[in-house]
Amino acid sequence: MSRLFALAAVVALSACGAQATDDGTTLIVKTFSQFGYEDLYREYEASHPGIKIKEENIGKLGDYTPKLQQWMQTGKGAGDVVALEEGILVQFMARPDQFADLREHGAAELEPNFLPWKWKQAVTGDGKIVGLGTDVGAQGMCYRKDLFAQAGLPTDRDQVGALWPMWDDYIEVGKRFKGTKFFDSSGGVYQNVLMQQGDHTYYDTSNKLVIDSNPGVLKAWETTVRMIEAGLSANVDQWSPQWNAGFKNGAFATIPCPSWMLGTIEKQSGPELKGKWDVTRVPGDGAVRGGSFLAVPKQSKHQKQAAELATFLTSAKGQTAAFKSKNNFPSSPQAIDDPAVREFTNPYFGDAPVGKIFGESVKALKPVYLGPDNIAINDRVVNALTAVEQRKLTPDEAWVKAVDDAKRLVR
Repeated sequence: MSRLFALAAVVALSACGAQATDDGTTLIVKTFSQFGYEDLYREYEASHPGIKIKEENIGKLGDYTPKLQQWMQTGKGAGDVVALEEGILVQFMARPDQFADLREHGAAELEPNFLPWKWKQAVTGDGKIVGLGTDVGAQGMCYRKDLFAQAGLPTDRDQVGALWPMWDDYIEVGKRFKGTKFFDSSGGVYQNVLMQQGDHTYYDTSNKLVIDSNPGVLKAWETTVRMIEAGLSANVDQWSPQWNAGFKNGAFATIPCPSWMLGTIEKQSGPELKGKWDVTRVPGDGAVRGGSFLAVPKQSKHQKQAAELATFLTSAKGQTAAFKSKNNFPSSPQAIDDPAVREFTNPYFGDAPVGKIFGESVKALKPVYLGPDNIAINDRVVNALTAVEQRKLTPDEAWVKAVDDAKRLVR
C-alpha cells in the first residue's frame, strides 16, 4: 500500500511540475530560445544538495506561447519556473492569480537589482510581483564587412555607425550599396523602427486598440515601405530555412540584431565567416527587441525552492553569466556596469565591444508598452508588409488589411 501511495505522489508531482526523486526534488524550468543557464544550473545544484534542475526548452516563442497558455489554463504542466517574454507578458499579467507572488519570497528587496522600467513591467497595480527580469533585447546593427568593402563603403564599425544616425540615413546608405540586398526582411526592420516611435504600439496603456490612430505605428509602417520600394529587402522571412541559409550565402549585408541574435548569426554563418560580421549602433536613439522574465506558477508544489532558483538565475551574477554564454544582455544595472559585461568583446564579430555597444543602446532606450495581443497583431502587420514585398498588395491596400485584421483579432 505504501509503495502505491509513493507512486501516486510521484505522478501527482510530475503533473504539477516539480518531480520527487530518490535524491530530493527536481525543479522543472520551462523556456524558449536560448537563456544560457546550463552552467548556472550545475552551479546551483552543487550549492543546493537535494535539488535537481531540468530545463524543458521549446525553440520558438510562437510554439512556446500556446503551450504555456494551455498549461496555465488547465492548471498543470507548467513546471516550477516559466519564462515570460515581454511580448506575451501583458496577457499573463491579466491573470496574476496564476502565479506565486514573489513578494512572499523576499523579492521586494530585489528592486534595485533591475532597471526601473524592467522591474515595473512585472509588478501589478497592487504591488504583486509576478516575475523577475532576465535580459533586455538591447539593439545593434550587424553588418558584413567584406560586402561593405566590395561596395566601396567604410568597414570600421564607428564609421559605419556614423553613416546612419537615423533610419532615413540608413535608407540612403542602402541605396548606395551595390551587390547583394541590404537587409533580410521588412518584418525584422519594421519591429526595430516601431519600438523607437513612442511609449506604446498597437495598444495604449489602458489596453485600447490604437493601431490606426497611433502616429508612431504609421511612421514605422511608412518608413519600412520606403525601404521596400527602394529595393533594399532580400524578402526572406526571419527564422525560415531561406533566412538561415542567407547568412552563409551572403543574401543580405545588414540585419538589425538584438544582443540575443548574435548567437544565431554565428551559428547560421558558420566558422568560415568569423571576422566578416561586425556590430555597430542601430539607427535612432537606442532600441530594444525582446527580453524576458522568470515567474513561478501557482501550480508548482515547490514554490519556495522555485522562487529561490528564479532569484539566483536573475541575479547580477546570473545575468552576467547568461550574457557571456548566449549574448542575452542584462537588465540588472549592476551587471551592465560589471567590467565582465562592459568590457566584453565578441571574437566572432571581429572582437566587437558588444558590451559597450549594447550597453549604450539600453541606456538610450525608453520603455514601450505592449498590449495583450501585441505579438498576434504584429504578425498580421508583418504579413501585410510581406504582401507588399511580394507585390501582392499595394502599400495602401496592405495597411487597410493590417488594420482590419487587427480589429477582427481583438473583437
